[in-house]
Amino acid sequence: MIQIQLTLAEQAFRLMLAEQKIVQIFQSDQAISFDNPRTHYVEFELEGNRVGIDTSEVHEQMLLLYINDHLVQKLAIPEVQKAKPKQGLLGLFALGFKVFKSAKVVKAALAGASVAGYAWLFTFEFALMLIACLVIHEYGHVRAMKYFGIKTKGIYLIPFVGGLAVSDEKITTRWQDVVISLMGPAFGLITSVLGVVLYYATEMEIFAGVAVLSALLNLFNLLPILPLDGGHVLKSISFSMRSWVGLSICILGVLFGLWISYTFGLMLLVFFLFIGALEIVFEWRGRHFSHLVPLDKYGQGFSAVMYALVVAGHVAVMMHFADSENPILSLPMKILSS
Repeated sequence: MIQIQLTLAEQAFRLMLAEQKIVQIFQSDQAISFDNPRTHYVEFELEGNRVGIDTSEVHEQMLLLYINDHLVQKLAIPEVQKAKPKQGLLGLFALGFKVFKSAKVVKAALAGASVAGYAWLFTFEFALMLIACLVIHEYGHVRAMKYFGIKTKGIYLIPFVGGLAVSDEKITTRWQDVVISLMGPAFGLITSVLGVVLYYATEMEIFAGVAVLSALLNLFNLLPILPLDGGHVLKSISFSMRSWVGLSICILGVLFGLWISYTFGLMLLVFFLFIGALEIVFEWRGRHFSHLVPLDKYGQGFSAVMYALVVAGHVAVMMHFADSENPILSLPMKILSS
């Protein structure tokens, strides 16, 4: 991501450039809207004039500036110097970690350790059900990333923690954050519904177990707490309103998470809350320099509705088995109603 400072009509502008694409324009640290009438070209209004910026010659360190469709200036872009690789033990450690996390054998090893760990803690059948639910959930995140053209490194299963869909690029809009965050629980909802259908088609309780387990896991992930998926949706909506609104709501989410941790004895959640608190601090400190395009009012409302529908879907699956004679199938709803 390249950041370019411009002065037009005695006003300061800042362009956020990813390769040949302008992803955001700031005017006095306020994000402004712009149009993309053609490839590598954006336009926006300034004091009654149409300002156009052509990025087709970025690779030649050049931007073309247009006023009312007339070329007025060619702007030179400073060449970005690539950082020199770190030397010494720290550099070797960073290189080794990069190789380690990119190796396919690590994914297989983590998956095997996850199955073994859950099988030791519960049963082998339960371990397979849990891994299937986790993989489908993370696959939803991966599919959403690919939809937005974001490169991914795949899915990593972490024993006794869950799963992680790793991207190779940063998101550029709050809308991307919302969709990517919700697609995991949405794919989990598909798993739950499919489990219900297969249960009635075969009368095998293992499918009902998959449906309930998937609903419980994904509903937990939809809690409005960072760094969970629900917390990311909440952060994107609230920080699109006002920075202080986002900070206030996210802090309330942390307090809510601490109450859940204390009530249910979820000590691992405290660790996640610590990570979420750091994310809130970084978000607040970088609020004036964020390259993320905020949600408009329509986007905020639509995101909230999507979130509510996915939550309602998982609750409905759990309620469906609330009166089951099988204590395992009825347990999630008892937890939810306690």
